[in-house]
Amino acid sequence: MKAEAILKCPSMPIASPSYPRGPYRFINREYFIVTYESDPEAIRNALPEPLEPDGSNTVLYEFIRMPDSSGFGDYTETGIVIPCQYKGEHVNFTAQMYLDCEPPISCGREVWGFPKKFANPKLHVAQDTLTGRIEYAGQPVAIATMAYKHESMVYNLNTGASDSSAMEKKLSKTQVNLKLIPDVDGSPAIVQLVAYNLADIKVKGAWSGPARLHLIGHVNAPVADLPVKKVVGGLHFVADLTLPYGRVLHDYLAEGLNVKKVA
Repeated sequence: MKAEAILKCPSMPIASPSYPRGPYRFINREYFIVTYESDPEAIRNALPEPLEPDGSNTVLYEFIRMPDSSGFGDYTETGIVIPCQYKGEHVNFTAQMYLDCEPPISCGREVWGFPKKFANPKLHVAQDTLTGRIEYAGQPVAIATMAYKHESMVYNLNTGASDSSAMEKKLSKTQVNLKLIPDVDGSPAIVQLVAYNLADIKVKGAWSGPARLHLIGHVNAPVADLPVKKVVGGLHFVADLTLPYGRVLHDYLAEGLNVKKVA
């Protein structure tokens, strides 16, 4: 195999790449997000420096259904996102992610540094309730419920007007991941804060309503380490959007830290 052919491959394994080149388009991507108040110290411990808490003491627990994802297929993911600040800018840090499909796990970790692990999340409507649930290694880890479509956030029933601009702005907020990739000798090869912004966003519907969230301790899916003190509310929306490539916000190795090889 010629070097030119190797360099054209989008990903490993070279005989059957796990994912194609981006950007990646998502159609009818469905979100269920529970915002809740948590422990300030737990939030601080979950944020890598130089990220700082934003003072709200809130955490977002997310379930996302992706039925039509270019290069990835049909899958569901869930996890924890922490609103925070980077040099005064309000951003979201993705702390944990769990999903049920190999290509987006490989691509997410290798390209953007998404903290993805394999698990079994579900998002569906049961009678009058939007329900999210995740099991890891056969054990329940999180259960979330929300009253189904109680209040529209983009459609005014009185005037008949529709305005999704606020939701689209919310979705375009800068997202940040911690990317860790070891070198062949076990020492760090890449240690970066990576940022990205979703693009080409079209919100098709958005609703708010009462919600509940129950987190269960698990050693390999420690979402309960950010405990629920008080649920603020639930958010449910459907959108088409594009995940573009990212950019490096902060390079830890460029700071000249004395990182020794791991024995």
